[in-house]
Amino acid sequence: MRITNAKAASLALAAATTASLLASTAAADAAAPRSAAPLSWGACEGTGLDPRQECATLKVPLDYRDPGGDEISLAVSRVASAKPGARRGTLLLIPGGPGDTGLDRPSALGAKLPRAVRDAYDLVSFDPRGVGRSTPVSCGLGHDDLAITASRPWPAPDGSIAGNVTTGRRLANACARNIGPLRTSISTVNEARDIDRIRQALGEEKLSAWGVSYGTYAGAVYAQMFPEHTDRWVLDSNDDPDPTRVGRGWLASYAVGVEDTFPAFAAYASRPGAHRLAATPDGVRRLFLDLAARLDARPIPWEGANPPELNGNVLRQQLLNTLYAPSRYADLPGSDYAALAELIRAARDGEELPEPATVPDEAMQNALASGAATMCNDVSWPKSLPRYARDVAASRTSHPLTAGMPVNVMLCAFWPDEPRDKPVRITSDGPSNVLLVQNRRDPATPYSGALKLRRAFGKRARMVTADETGHGAYVTNGNACSDRYVTDFLVGGQRPERDTFCGAEGSR
Repeated sequence: MRITNAKAASLALAAATTASLLASTAAADAAAPRSAAPLSWGACEGTGLDPRQECATLKVPLDYRDPGGDEISLAVSRVASAKPGARRGTLLLIPGGPGDTGLDRPSALGAKLPRAVRDAYDLVSFDPRGVGRSTPVSCGLGHDDLAITASRPWPAPDGSIAGNVTTGRRLANACARNIGPLRTSISTVNEARDIDRIRQALGEEKLSAWGVSYGTYAGAVYAQMFPEHTDRWVLDSNDDPDPTRVGRGWLASYAVGVEDTFPAFAAYASRPGAHRLAATPDGVRRLFLDLAARLDARPIPWEGANPPELNGNVLRQQLLNTLYAPSRYADLPGSDYAALAELIRAARDGEELPEPATVPDEAMQNALASGAATMCNDVSWPKSLPRYARDVAASRTSHPLTAGMPVNVMLCAFWPDEPRDKPVRITSDGPSNVLLVQNRRDPATPYSGALKLRRAFGKRARMVTADETGHGAYVTNGNACSDRYVTDFLVGGQRPERDTFCGAEGSR
């Protein structure tokens, strides 16, 4: 974070603020209750769930500094081990996002896990505070502001950030008015405290975990705050833990991640076949950049989408969404790669656009509010608008596929509250029981950021890297080698002696 006041005054202020945040965090953890009532399991709402999945509600403090004060609800779910004799504990499935739901994960992810893992653990997950069936939050935004190209700060076609400033202020003001009492309490530090309350309610001395994406940061923070309660700790698709940047750094990582992963789409879209867009990968890249610029100037109506047009930034966001998918499955019918190629072809040739996949407003409302609160409450964001403008201009040149969005100004620059807790610095202090698993090319949590988490953990961790492209590694990318390392660790406790690289087995 850049210091903008006079040097002596700013250093004094920084020291005082750091001391205050450290004292308040310590006070909250000292005051937090050390036990929680056992969970009362019952039926879950929803369809398509494993019939064995159970749900419960856990009360936790709204403010851990006032453990006897107001409470909020956490929705918790479980699929118990089918073989009690083989059970060794609880595997907590930590949601991503921030702002993702977790309640259906024991069913959805449990179906992908090897039987040995399902036998060894009760699979448990939760909706974080503010999310889904936990006490939810909303910023009360209108339909237009729920477009992902509004909350993601895509600059104007000429690189101007004036519209992003206006949008950021409007969104921050709406969240300030409408989120309510949870506004200052939604943070990664409080998620770690909530996880420990879940552990207590489960009656477990230690938890094992599988955290994915933002769940790797939440899992890392828990492992730093409560190391004595961690067992086998798997972090998958890993966030840069830099405590001076946190969510701002994650957003900035998209610039690197998209450049890392675009070649896989370009190779797919240049091969002979139904979805060929150009004769070479370089030709696909030129086509994409030229089409995005054309759509900046002349958007195409797109009924049912939000916004109801295909403009340059909507196309760029569609690319980012697509690159999450594992590239080794690009040839499957209905793949994300095929859908993007069809959209590009239709826009280029003036044909009818395919049906848009639009997230319902209600889901966007909750995800945006809870995700924004986490990112804005975890760390202070710079206020200097000229600084954002300079960063955007530089990024548009160095990383043209993302057009400056990852380093642009967003609502956190106008958030009404300062963080109540100091960001947690991940260190090597604690048990050596962490396994990181990471794709070599990932659009959202790039390899370069994962290496920073690996260095922060030091002797506590090992890292398995898969030569794969896409977001999500374990039982997601189809790499038998990296899957085997994670399964062996969860079931038998075997971890590689050193960091390990897995080739792209069976790539097509």
